[in-house]
Amino acid sequence: MAFHLSNNLVGVLNFITFLLSIPILGAGIWLRREGVTECEQFLDKPLIVIGVFLMAVSLAGMIGACCRVTWLLWLYLVVMFVLIVLGVVFTVFAFVVTNKGAGEVLSGKGYKEYRLGDYSDWLQKRVTDGKNWNKIKSCLADSNVCTDFHNKYLNISVTEFYSLHLSSIQSGCCKPSNDCQFNYVGPTNWTRASAESANPDCNLWDNNLNTLCFNCQSCKAGFIDSLKSSWKKVAIVNIVFLIFLIIVYSVGCCAFRNNRRDNHYQQPWKP
Repeated sequence: MAFHLSNNLVGVLNFITFLLSIPILGAGIWLRREGVTECEQFLDKPLIVIGVFLMAVSLAGMIGACCRVTWLLWLYLVVMFVLIVLGVVFTVFAFVVTNKGAGEVLSGKGYKEYRLGDYSDWLQKRVTDGKNWNKIKSCLADSNVCTDFHNKYLNISVTEFYSLHLSSIQSGCCKPSNDCQFNYVGPTNWTRASAESANPDCNLWDNNLNTLCFNCQSCKAGFIDSLKSSWKKVAIVNIVFLIFLIIVYSVGCCAFRNNRRDNHYQQPWKP
């Protein structure tokens, strides 16, 4: 039997996937050996798992389609179907948990303020968990987000500072809440006012660059807002990936049907 187009196409697509899995696996192994910070070490296992998984699935698809191994192609299609279902579930879930919450616009300020209670309960529970937040704080410290913020805006006036368009993490973690009514000295240097505030974050603020507002509710809210934005982008990319998976799955089904038909024709005739 002539080699079918669908089998060729499955083989090519999975060969490309196999090539893509090599740098992903390599990056995971490199991070495991060379990673210094906790954030880098946190990424090595997911990258290694994803790299090995993609490599195994792509090999199954290539061998099943090109070598006419029907059972291996069937296993490949089952895995692809599960991936499509999981992809749909994740995409819907991502849009649901990121649908709630936004920064509060302040009069006369270029930046927004962020309140923890405005966001979904699921995200709040995961982020505010003590163990999780300690890791997140470590990652924020390693990224130097507030140190860079301090150095960039060190010599600007209070009027210029209030006109800045800050990121959610800069606004929530690197400066005190607007409720505190602190007096501006520098971007990360504020003096306390005589008036007391009901906002508990005001008592947690410290001018030390290693502390600032990393323990504040506003910092957790700012991180969630940043996470929410990232998840929405991932969900959109995931939709494109799902379309690709569905196309590959459809072509794989054609290749599977070809394998079964060819195996049927190649069976020896029995009188």
